[in-house]
Amino acid sequence: MAADLGAAERAPYTAVLVGFARALRAAGLPAGTGDAQAFCAAMAPLDPTDMIDVYWAGRATMTSRPADIEVYDRVFRSYFLGAADAAGGKLPAVAPQQGTAVGVLNVPANDVQEGNERPSLQGVMAAGTEVLRHTAFARCTPDELAALRRMMASMRLIPPRRRTRRTVPAGRGHRPDLRRTIRQSMRMCGEPAELYWRRRKLRLRPLILILDVSGSMADYSRCLLQFGYAARRAADRVEVFCFGTRLTRITRALEHQRPDEALDRAAQAVVDWAGGTRIGASLDAFVRTWARQGVCRGGIVVICSDGLDRGDPAVLAAAMERLARLSHRIVWLNPHRGTDRSFTPSTLGMMVAAPHTDLILSGHDLASLEELAEMLPALS
Repeated sequence: MAADLGAAERAPYTAVLVGFARALRAAGLPAGTGDAQAFCAAMAPLDPTDMIDVYWAGRATMTSRPADIEVYDRVFRSYFLGAADAAGGKLPAVAPQQGTAVGVLNVPANDVQEGNERPSLQGVMAAGTEVLRHTAFARCTPDELAALRRMMASMRLIPPRRRTRRTVPAGRGHRPDLRRTIRQSMRMCGEPAELYWRRRKLRLRPLILILDVSGSMADYSRCLLQFGYAARRAADRVEVFCFGTRLTRITRALEHQRPDEALDRAAQAVVDWAGGTRIGASLDAFVRTWARQGVCRGGIVVICSDGLDRGDPAVLAAAMERLARLSHRIVWLNPHRGTDRSFTPSTLGMMVAAPHTDLILSGHDLASLEELAEMLPALS
């Protein structure tokens, strides 16, 4: 481990990575100098403040057998996360599907001294990550917003399912599959065969996101757009729209594989970004142009807006009434709600839309968006 690691050794976090390699070697893994050099080289283009990057770069370079993963997880948990050295179990804090492992790897360059296997300041403070999840988007610094976007990128949204009229073969059920039963009976020369069954096919409901990108929502628009990108990547039947003074469909712009490129294309497509707000006219355009084509038929419509409408309240009321008849559920995300569970609409737009809304959530921080993701499967 004392060998020269080349240019990678000049990185301020290299000492921490080499110390982790020593800890793995002490735990019984054959982690040599070459493995440590490969670990540092793998981390060179990655973000050392992202525990997801650190975990998977180390796992790809420091393990060679499936049996090594359990030891690797245990040492990683103890070394970077400061957890007890307990065997077994998985690492929910670093698994890529959880999206809650991004934090700050705060290790000074001179923190590792000779003969000390473990730096005094290591890893991610779980409390700091939890605080970041509950910090309003409007109060976050640019670095914190970047960390939140990385956490949001791995969020998984699963729309609820509905029973269709079509049926599929099933092991048990209430509807017999007569064709299959008779066909199998004929193969046995007419002798009675096993009774087969069918059940109604399940299909994901459409998910439609309508995001307010007007000036009053400027502190939340970028993060809500990232939320729309994560939803578009998670399921097929997802449509994303933006509105300020007019409605713009950005579903195709969000199909780009790179999130930054997708968000830039979506922002360029919206010509009224950070402008005025006409919620009623935008929703009316959605109902007349898209909803009547079946886009939201039986689907979940999520409207993200603060309800500050400068248009005619009668237009908004009529659009919400039609939208409620065409969709299955309407969820309204209002950042002004915050953590107030007894929130009552105070803006004119929200008071007009509230009677046609099934659920009002906040959407002002990552925790509230995760709450929506957890509630989606139950909105059937």
